[in-house]
Amino acid sequence: MGPITAERIKLTSTRAPWWSAAAALLTTTGAGLLLAATVATTEPVTVAATQSARVVGTTVLMVLAVLAVTTEYATGTIGTTFLAVPDRAAALRAKAVVVAVLAGLVGLAGALGSWAASALLLPGGDLALTGPDEWRQVAGVRLVDAGAAVVAVAIGVLVRRTAGAVTLVLVWPAVGESLIGLVPVVGPAVGPLLPFQAADRFLADAPAGGGLLGSPWLAGVWFALFTAILFAIAVRVARHRDL
Repeated sequence: MGPITAERIKLTSTRAPWWSAAAALLTTTGAGLLLAATVATTEPVTVAATQSARVVGTTVLMVLAVLAVTTEYATGTIGTTFLAVPDRAAALRAKAVVVAVLAGLVGLAGALGSWAASALLLPGGDLALTGPDEWRQVAGVRLVDAGAAVVAVAIGVLVRRTAGAVTLVLVWPAVGESLIGLVPVVGPAVGPLLPFQAADRFLADAPAGGGLLGSPWLAGVWFALFTAILFAIAVRVARHRDL
């Protein structure tokens, strides 16, 4: 049995991931529709507005990714995992791939559901997926959620304790980066470089000169690069420490 198959079985053989995926899907779709309807009372609804609540689903999926790691540390089964796959990097890569694929699929389903529900119930909005920007704002949620899940796996590996890791993934994307952005002088300079701020820019409307380094696509590249760096750090730490 390969590492990816083993991780897939571990992840899908309990109810918690299924409930988490359902919660992420329903909250993203429902809250997205609600926020789009709220926006419609004051201004025209855009495709990006239908995805305003996607951070809710992203957070749920990050908690799921953390638990996929910290539960093994808490129960001691991580030792069995590393015995079965002596190369710890390969074991952690397999776990990250499985969690990222699940998060990406759920994120895409939630994004399409939120967009479709908004398009049906708010026919006055300009919600046609007519160009690369509109597709980026919807289909790009899949990439952001997959990357966020890998970030959460890395956090789980580094922290190892469920309470601390879950607290971090709850506070960091939703609150932590926003507070840093409010710091005078430092905030405006550092804000665009914060990973989840970059992810938001990747999914947002593209104003002239907007996005990290002038492009939402470059903001997406930076988020992916940060994800890869953090995961590489987590793998290195896992390979050089005791359980």
